[in-house]
Amino acid sequence: MTDGAADRRVTARTEVWLDVRDLDPPEPLVRTLEALETLPVDSMLVQVNQRVPQFLLPILRERGFHFIIDEPESGEVQVRIWRNA
Repeated sequence: MTDGAADRRVTARTEVWLDVRDLDPPEPLVRTLEALETLPVDSMLVQVNQRVPQFLLPILRERGFHFIIDEPESGEVQVRIWRNA
């Protein structure tokens, strides 16, 4: 699943991983937004979650971020988030 503007070159960026699987809401949302505030332009945040973060996605779009959602295994969702330079 993508936001419709996915750049297929995103894998070339530096990745910063944030595992929020063991946190209770709204902590995953809060920590992800905090991490994005200091994310370098040439980097991508990879949020690891147990489910698709439905409340986060519209906030990302609103703030100009792009994302791709991967589900590499059952019970794990990876949201790759970046902003174009």
